[in-house]
Amino acid sequence: MTIGFYSPLPPARTGVADYAAALLAGLRTRGRVDIAPARCDVPLYHLGNNALHAEIYRRALERPGVTVLHDAVLHHFLLGQLGEREYVEELVYNYGEWNRGLARELWRGRAASGADGRYFDYPMLRRVVERSLAVVVHNPAAARAVKQHRAGARVVEIPHLFSPPGPEGTPPRTADVIRYRQSLGVEPGTFLFGVFGYLRESKRLATVLQVFDEIRREKPFAGLLVAGQFVSTDLERAVSPLLPAPGVVRLPYLDERDFWLAASAVDACINLRYPATGETSGISIRLMGIGKPVLVTDSLECSRFPEDACLRIPPGLEERDSLRQHMILLTSLARVASAIGQRGAGHIQAHHRVEEVSTRYWELLCEFRT
Repeated sequence: MTIGFYSPLPPARTGVADYAAALLAGLRTRGRVDIAPARCDVPLYHLGNNALHAEIYRRALERPGVTVLHDAVLHHFLLGQLGEREYVEELVYNYGEWNRGLARELWRGRAASGADGRYFDYPMLRRVVERSLAVVVHNPAAARAVKQHRAGARVVEIPHLFSPPGPEGTPPRTADVIRYRQSLGVEPGTFLFGVFGYLRESKRLATVLQVFDEIRREKPFAGLLVAGQFVSTDLERAVSPLLPAPGVVRLPYLDERDFWLAASAVDACINLRYPATGETSGISIRLMGIGKPVLVTDSLECSRFPEDACLRIPPGLEERDSLRQHMILLTSLARVASAIGQRGAGHIQAHHRVEEVSTRYWELLCEFRT
């Protein structure tokens, strides 16, 4: 049996590419897997909410296979792929003729799609779900979104994988991490928070920076590392006055080596997502996997994490106060941060190992061999 593997791969700057590379290596220990072959026995398509997946999406519609939804909202992807007429018809196909007026309105307002919750409320999954033999998701929120678009869809929840850092699966050495913190200008004894990944409105960066500015006045030994590439010019303009603030360290997109150094250098990760897209964040999995406490938005996407293995921040009106209280807690009680981090690492080791995840994929794919 030959598996066809269709996904962005490194050096593409996307978490899906990193995930796919680790999964590809795991699957190849079990059988033959070819990258984007013209023919195969069972295709495995990886889909996310950006233009890197355009050709994969088209192929998934042409030749049904097993589809992995890394994001359970494809609305923004389709906004970028379709013209006005095609977009309107696609939304109508998903949600009915009575939404034609809404489709036109959303098209006209698409410049605000990164922050407007309506674009997240209409994931536009129906076409690819109908064409798929099975749909793999990483959490119950994504599973629910798929079922809402086709009640009879075959949905398989497989945990997001954790691939240990480095060629030997070990984190950077302590001495290297200390030197890295020094190179960033982080003073000894600083409790360093980190925000990683593509910077868009849904990561709540403006709120994070505002809360950190308040905390810094009370806890001058607190620091905040913001590492990643802006994908929203509006957000970049909005937060630019806050980035030069005392205690804030700004870094661009990080390659694999520097990411793991930075991840090891922080004491906690802030990884909020609202509105959510049905995504299980690879950043959360990576940081939890190396024992760092992670602050996440309290949502169905994160519901598989044990209550004591992360810190949950409610979205909406309570977000700011909750984030402030949890950040103060972590900076005040080092043993609390360490305990949460260790419980998170234990959960990742128990449920997200590459070997276990690869086995579950392989068993599913074998069901469809011809």
